[in-house]
Amino acid sequence: MKKSIYIMALGAFGIITTEFGIIGIMPAIAKHFQVSIDTAGWLLSGFALTIALTGPFSVLLTSKFNRKWMMCLVLLTFVASNILSAVSPNFTVLMIARILPAFLHPVFWAVATVAASKQVEPKDAPKAVSVVLGGLSVATVLGVPITTYVAELINWQAAFVVSGVINLIAFAALLAFVPSMPVTEKQSVKSQLVILQKGQMWVNLVATMIMIAGIFATYSFLAEYLGKISSMNGKEISLMLLLFGATGIAGNWVTGLALSKNVLLTTRFFLLSLIAVHMLAYMFGGLFVPMTAIIGIWGFIHTGGFLIGQTRSTSEAPEAPELAASLMVSFGNAGVTLGTFLGGLIITRFGVHEVIWISILLLVVALALTWVFVGRRQTDGAIEIVEVENSTKEELAEEAVLGV
Repeated sequence: MKKSIYIMALGAFGIITTEFGIIGIMPAIAKHFQVSIDTAGWLLSGFALTIALTGPFSVLLTSKFNRKWMMCLVLLTFVASNILSAVSPNFTVLMIARILPAFLHPVFWAVATVAASKQVEPKDAPKAVSVVLGGLSVATVLGVPITTYVAELINWQAAFVVSGVINLIAFAALLAFVPSMPVTEKQSVKSQLVILQKGQMWVNLVATMIMIAGIFATYSFLAEYLGKISSMNGKEISLMLLLFGATGIAGNWVTGLALSKNVLLTTRFFLLSLIAVHMLAYMFGGLFVPMTAIIGIWGFIHTGGFLIGQTRSTSEAPEAPELAASLMVSFGNAGVTLGTFLGGLIITRFGVHEVIWISILLLVVALALTWVFVGRRQTDGAIEIVEVENSTKEELAEEAVLGV
């Protein structure tokens, strides 16, 4: 496996840490700028909403530029964003600093996954893509405890500095060691937009959005939940988030194995398990020891959502992989926005303890959508494609699943 693929995985780790690292330091920021926790939640949901609205357009507009230089530009933008966030004099400036890099976020994600597959022999392409996906997965489970710990040890501004340093290291490595990637196969916009005619892809994208909304309605305010309901102090919350992340790494690996066997069954089991763990958190949230065990189980299950969404969405459109990946990023971040907004709304009206129920409702809806098929039928517990345009499409779709 070429080192450039691991460098792109580091870049993925940096940008996702910047996106989700805000979760653990949100209470501290709300207190510093004297805003409500639901207002502070827009630092996450505003970032995600920008991605959701602009992702596919950003990818299409930059599709003809050298892929290496585009990834370098994205990482450099994230470095600048973190620096500006760390020195923001007020909440408005911090909000602007957060939103600016979101316009280019989908470009790195779409380019890195496709570029990784082209850096190796065709037979190794799924493995290469899984390495980049691994950078994202590790960031989603470790980025939050890292920034939370730094904020508790020093202050919330230092957490942004750490995120900036990670992106800077990835930028320097990409600039120094990754070869130039000029665009040699230029696809027209029209030829890429043909994937928008695929009904099942849209069903999967909507299901992914609702699933991630269910995940983030509570997860976005997990630090607040542990502080108010579980009566944990800052250090204890940091340790809980670290536990959440550590078990999440193992869960990510197990989910990948399960997806390679049966995507539909894995998706349904994941959603049922996540519903159950949310109910446990509601019932035992006020008890320190039980909540510690629940956090470990929760983290193990939680991270699989990203792999499931990626697999179900992008495997439907191998003809335009970058556009398909950007659509997944857009719908996923729309889910983050929706979940964070609804979670903040519930907290404001009913209190942080009741936020669990909006997550459960959304996850139940996502589970129901696993029984919706367009041009497909269910056979022996697996998904069988009824109408296949050609054998190449079928092979590429299978590789997309196995690559995760």
